[in-house]
Formats: sequence, structure tokens, C-alpha cells
Amino acid sequence: TGEQFVYCSGTLISETVFLTAAHCDIGTETACVMFDPELSDRSKLHCGTFIPSPLYTHRQNDPNDIAVVVFDRPIRGIEPATVVSEVGFLDALQASGELNQSTEFVSVGYGGTEFTNQPGGPTAQFLDTRMFAVGTFNALGPGYLRISQNPATGDAGTCYGDSGGPQFLDDLLVSITITGDIFCKSTNVVQRLDTADAQAFLSQYV
Repeated sequence: TGEQFVYCSGTLISETVFLTAAHCDIGTETACVMFDPELSDRSKLHCGTFIPSPLYTHRQNDPNDIAVVVFDRPIRGIEPATVVSEVGFLDALQASGELNQSTEFVSVGYGGTEFTNQPGGPTAQFLDTRMFAVGTFNALGPGYLRISQNPATGDAGTCYGDSGGPQFLDDLLVSITITGDIFCKSTNVVQRLDTADAQAFLSQYV
């Protein structure tokens, strides 16, 4: 229809590479990205080649749900995020006790906010605006990291449209949003970037 809306989120990880989720594929080789705090008719779109991980599957333990958008020209004026570069980084933190139930992760994205009751039932609100939320560690799996976003415990997290968006641990990008519960108020399920497969894929571009 020509209408613009935020479909997924992501992060600039070099001057020419944008990180997002493989399931954000829209069926074309070209994907367009904007970096404004809020999407508007004046937002500048930067278009590049969408490249998903060849290992992407729908496996529950480690889907390799990672993709990059590679731009022909460098993105100027934005400092790229620092991506974890050590295989097993989160495992090591957990083994040392540094990753525990009080460890906080910062999630960022342009997706929906909390659900409100509407005539047709609970509906997420979409502002197409960049926001962040802080949630605490829940569980660590082979490829997934689970982060609490339960408001009853003071946590917050992500929702529809935040897929591909980052989680930061002390300013280090360690994972990206993949899925969660249907009403976005329990658990943020994210793809680890410190797996051997994720590191092998990312090392081709960063």
C-alpha cells in the first residue's frame, strides 16, 4: 500500500553492516533501514542486501536466527555497537556466577508497547518509536537466552516489531530478540551471539 511501518528492529555493527533476525526476511534481496528515533515520512532509508545465516532453522534449542543487511555505502554519524566476540562468553559468565538472576540486560527496539483492552480484545500499541527496556536473566540454553520481562517483578522487555533488536550487557551486544509470549509480559526469548555458529557467520562481515 506504500504505508511505512516498523517491521523489525536491529543494530548497526559496522559502518556497512546492520544486524537483525533471519525471520525478518520480507522475501526480497533488498532491505531498507532507518536510524531515526521515530519513523516518519522524512526518515532517510538506507537500503542494502539482506543476508540470513545459512544455518537458520526453526529449531527450538538454537535456530541461528541471525541476518545482516550489508550497505553499499558506509553509514556516517552513528557509532556501531560492539558485538560479543568470544565463543561461550555467556556460559563463562554463568560458570563464574557473574550471570545470575539479578543480571540486567537492556533491550532496544521499535516494536509495540504493552497491550491494552480494545473492543476486539487485547491489542498492542505501535508507536514506531525507538525505546528500551531492562529485564533480568532467566535461563541460558544452547542458542537461546531467556530474559524476564514480567512487570510484576519490575522487569520489562520486547514485543512485536522488536525482532532482531539488541540486548546489551554492560554496553556489549550479546543477543537479539527472536520471540516471547503472546502478550509480551513474561519472557523475552533471544538468540545468543556468542555461539560458535553465530560467531562464524558474523566474522564474515565484522
